[in-house]
Amino acid sequence: MAVTEPAPVTLPLAHEGILRRQALRESAARTYARSLPIVPVRARGMTIEGADGRRYLDCLSGAGTLALGHNHPVVLEAIRKVIDSGAPLHVLDLATPVKDAFTTELFATLPRELADNARIQFCGPAGTDAVEAAFKLVRAASGRSELLAFTGAYHGMTAGALAASGGATDVRVTRLPFPQNFRCPFGVGGERGADLAARWTEYLLDDPKSGVPAPAAMILEPVQGEGGVNPAPDGWMRRMREITQERSVALIADEVQTGVGRTGTFWAVEHSGIVPDVMVLSKAIGGSLPLAVIVYRAELDLWQPGAHAGTFRGNQLAMAAGAATLAYVRENGLAERAGTLGARMLARLQALAADHPSIGDVRGRGLMIGIELVDPEAEPLTVTTENGSAPPPDPALAAVVQQECLRRGLIVELGGRHNAVVRLLPPLTLTDEQAAAVVDRLADALRAAELSPYRRAAAGPTR
Repeated sequence: MAVTEPAPVTLPLAHEGILRRQALRESAARTYARSLPIVPVRARGMTIEGADGRRYLDCLSGAGTLALGHNHPVVLEAIRKVIDSGAPLHVLDLATPVKDAFTTELFATLPRELADNARIQFCGPAGTDAVEAAFKLVRAASGRSELLAFTGAYHGMTAGALAASGGATDVRVTRLPFPQNFRCPFGVGGERGADLAARWTEYLLDDPKSGVPAPAAMILEPVQGEGGVNPAPDGWMRRMREITQERSVALIADEVQTGVGRTGTFWAVEHSGIVPDVMVLSKAIGGSLPLAVIVYRAELDLWQPGAHAGTFRGNQLAMAAGAATLAYVRENGLAERAGTLGARMLARLQALAADHPSIGDVRGRGLMIGIELVDPEAEPLTVTTENGSAPPPDPALAAVVQQECLRRGLIVELGGRHNAVVRLLPPLTLTDEQAAAVVDRLADALRAAELSPYRRAAAGPTR
């Protein structure tokens, strides 16, 4: 019997027209719009209202941009204050009271050892612009051009950022194994896997015949987001800091998605206690508006005037919204709250996994959570976990779960190498009741998806 595609979420004709025109007019590169066919018209906190009148709990949060959720009062007030003051909205890199307030608040949240000797560069509006600025900075300071990055990384869509993320460009990047328990590249997981990953890094850097020239920097994510929510072990992070310091290699921490309380500390590097040479910051620091910066040790500030610029690096509204967001998270202990509530959600999801063999792994840190879905009936892959072999990922099931979540009023994202990881990035203002509702709706969606006839029909090669 032929299997048809699952029916899309039903919309009134006028709103179907909006989606149809979007499909006709926008590029084939669009992403979220393909899997989330909704037309948001109002939003507050964690709730989005679509043009069809339906309400959704938003666990995407602008890919982690909305630390306080949609239209938080302190953010709206900060934006209104700038607009009503008559202050200029476009100032390039000129000094303003708004920028000064933002920089002061940001430095108050940074690891003290960095903040006491830091410089800041305001970049273009996106995180990838800040990644490119970081690369240019360390190359200028070191006189070297090569970079170290990690498998599973995601640093943006410009040429250098794509190269560090595993894309094919002419930028010279050496990719290193990123330690993880469920799909350990060395097949052992745990502390042993992390130790082997660190030893391999040392070997490549110290062996004159490895083919890896002395690099300008190493860039890493304390928790890989797009790569499938893979938290870096704290001990391994400390090893990476030691390895880079001993060899005069700058360490760049990409905190674009992990920053501003998301993982249970204000900055994710604080879990391990390391202080990087450069921090790449974007997303939540703009309070929902475009803003990206790098913060780095003053000794690296060897740029000439104009070495890195950008027309829209002086976004006053974003700086005002960002300062308000940073202060609210800091003053209200939202990072600690994210750690507590995230641990509670992880525990519930891990209990759910006991009854669902299709849940291969539940992992995360704070309110950055991933559920990797697998096909338990398929032939296991080679030994890749701390506890033995792991079934292959099941991206078809993950896609159905995402759609079943949407039918139940829950917006989730997919990630990981095979797009088989259901990702949860709720705002830090998430309530206990909302957290429980997220897990309940996800559990219900998973049960429905496991029984779906579309799962097998959509399945493709995963190896």
